[in-house]
Amino acid sequence: MRTLTRRMLWTLLLLLAVDIAVVATAAVLLTPWLSPVRDAVAASLPFGGASARIAWWVAVLTPALVAFVWAQLRYTSAQTMAEVDARIVGPDEYPDLHERVQRLAQLADLTPPRIAVADADVPNSFAIGTLGGATVVVSEGLLSTLDGDELDAVLAHELMHVANRDATVMTLASFLPSLTNGEYDPIADLLPGGSRHALGLVALGLAYVFSARVLEAPFGSLSFTLGFLFLFAVTVLFGGVALGVFTAPVVVLGRSLSRAREFAADRSAAQLTGDPAALVGALKTLDGDDDRPGTDKRFAYAGVRGLCFLPHGFDTAASSDSSSIETRSHPPTAERIERLQSVARSLETGP
Repeated sequence: MRTLTRRMLWTLLLLLAVDIAVVATAAVLLTPWLSPVRDAVAASLPFGGASARIAWWVAVLTPALVAFVWAQLRYTSAQTMAEVDARIVGPDEYPDLHERVQRLAQLADLTPPRIAVADADVPNSFAIGTLGGATVVVSEGLLSTLDGDELDAVLAHELMHVANRDATVMTLASFLPSLTNGEYDPIADLLPGGSRHALGLVALGLAYVFSARVLEAPFGSLSFTLGFLFLFAVTVLFGGVALGVFTAPVVVLGRSLSRAREFAADRSAAQLTGDPAALVGALKTLDGDDDRPGTDKRFAYAGVRGLCFLPHGFDTAASSDSSSIETRSHPPTAERIERLQSVARSLETGP
């Protein structure tokens, strides 16, 4: 558990540092177009010089960083739920599932999370966390494949992700890699096509007008327009490169945390239920003698598959297509079973 806590701390600190770098880079890149606002703020301050510049950066970066972290968690949580077609369900609709989660949460002294069910035949589950709470998502396939102690063991595993807080950290860590590799497109997801294009034209027009503060050519002239297009292209190009650079360390630490958190959740779930054999049985039932290769050219833990109990996600096609399985995000099932058997022996012999 100490290993998981240490890796979570380093990952969280890195994520905050990367978020600061992303927000600061965006502010620098947008400086030509934010200069009117900056000048207005500076003029309203009772002091000038370096103090005014520091005040400007603090005024920009602090709320932007808070909003960016909040938006990442909200967006990633909503997008993950939508990707697997999951919906929040109540105790009237799934009474047995709610009873199991309530009982296990009480046993773990944990506030029961929201429960969502994904309309997918592939048996799997995952937990996501936000600042406002957590959600445990299970598929219809999982509920039809497992029951009794084995289903309890998988639910306990997901609850341990919530209890350990790694569900929230991994939800946050999933955003930048998924954005960089094209899985996420916040603007396209939040705005319909026509509105998106209209907003883009308005933003481009405002940027054109505001760039008059930094371009010396006459406004509206050919040289002014060419200068604006060059400035805009450099901003987009440098922003894309910077995003890729910032994402790389998140991928490395996120991959390490993803593997460590699976071992920790397995162990904690086995100790919570007192039945490691049930989780071993669930792993064997769900993973079987799967000989799918453990290679993937994409980010190791980005998106839904990196959060799941087993790395094949919820998509039937992804489960059968070895080129789309992100197994690097999880330790091998055989190693998880071996460690659980060690937990069983320690429970039998006592401390």
